[in-house]
Amino acid sequence: MLLEQLEAYDRSDVYPFHMPGHKRQMNLGADAYHLDITEVNGFDNLHNAQGILQEEQAHLAQYVGADRSFFLVNGSTCGILAAISAAVPRGGKLLMARNSHKAAYHALFLRQLQAHYVYPCISRFDIQGALAPEQIRCALEADPEISAVYVTSPTYDGVVSDIEEIARIAHSYGKTFIVDEAHGAHFGFYPAFPESAVSCGADIVIQSVHKTLPAFTQSAVLHLCSDRVPAEALEEFLDIYESSSPSYVLMAGMGRLVPFLQTEGPARFEALAEHLRTFYEKSRALTHLHVLKEEDFDKAEAFARDPSKILISTRDCNIDGRQLYERLLAEYHLQLEMCSGEYVTALCSLMDTAEGFERLWDALVSIDTTLQQANVQKQRFVFQMYRKREQVCTIAKATETAQEAVELGASAGRVSGEYVYLYPPGIPILVPGERIDPDFICGMDEIRAHGMMPEGLQDKKAESIKVLEL
Repeated sequence: MLLEQLEAYDRSDVYPFHMPGHKRQMNLGADAYHLDITEVNGFDNLHNAQGILQEEQAHLAQYVGADRSFFLVNGSTCGILAAISAAVPRGGKLLMARNSHKAAYHALFLRQLQAHYVYPCISRFDIQGALAPEQIRCALEADPEISAVYVTSPTYDGVVSDIEEIARIAHSYGKTFIVDEAHGAHFGFYPAFPESAVSCGADIVIQSVHKTLPAFTQSAVLHLCSDRVPAEALEEFLDIYESSSPSYVLMAGMGRLVPFLQTEGPARFEALAEHLRTFYEKSRALTHLHVLKEEDFDKAEAFARDPSKILISTRDCNIDGRQLYERLLAEYHLQLEMCSGEYVTALCSLMDTAEGFERLWDALVSIDTTLQQANVQKQRFVFQMYRKREQVCTIAKATETAQEAVELGASAGRVSGEYVYLYPPGIPILVPGERIDPDFICGMDEIRAHGMMPEGLQDKKAESIKVLEL
């Protein structure tokens, strides 16, 4: 039973280096069932907020410096869908980063949009890096019909692009600028962390407050920071994409954020920054594992980096990311957020403790002593997976065209009718309408070799793929 499994996890000594950001350290003061209501008198209505919910959203907007803020109980997903839908007319064109979350691709499908992709660089440590502002300028110069620019910053790995310069470029061409800042809800509150896109010129910023702040899973906010997109248009699409029965428990958690940040935030941010500084400094003593630090990225790879995403590379030793991830859990009871081909990610928040950082450090030291130098040069997993592929048609056209299933190994040259992605991070490796190439097929073999399972395919064993009929 799920409830029993959750209770057992809570009783265990497994330390959560994963979201949600409350790290199971918060308490609403009452059993959640006692607080779970619907739109009864005195409690306002999220879709027609005129009372307490309007006040709490306005309080949040004032605190972060936005024109308006909207609570999202369907996660950043519904905010992304609404933002793109409101900013780009049906059938229009969107300039977007190819390392966007799958929700952005779903918006392309629903609104029958044409995507113009810009690709982030891949760092020498095989991490998806930043977007160069010049890429945005060139794309907008080449196609004046593009309505909006959409980028992800920070990435799942904490890489930040030059949002202020991208905003300046987008606005110089008269375009709306949307930032998926799902993993950066803590930005702008303490000098050790990057500035938020809210203060860097973005028009719409979507944040998953549950990822890095003490809020319940599915809690997110959308900040409207200019008048380039009418608030009424956003509200119209939020009515479509967001539940008509929003959880008051989730909204209560979001309503607590500003008072929490005002009272406990300064001390907790300072403690987190000090824990991270100490951890990164100690990590220099590791022999085989490598904790990525600011100096491991040049400015082309990362305009800035969020230190609360701890990336531990296995590139130079005789294990891969999956093996390190599993050892940390099985032997040291540390549950990390994710693993990739040659690294793992530990997510930290204001609620992490000194004990958690000590346990992670002790585990890494212990594992490091058992490792050896890699005796062969490893393949660059992320570089292989996220290659540029030919766009044959739009996602909408591919999805609505007659399809047939073929064996994966025989699919080269065909046009995909399905998504393929790893979750997390939920960034498509292959998108409907893209041509399947031999590199993709080899990449799928590499995914299996690393013990991972791709998602998005109707064939859950990933032995076949649906392609457009000839």
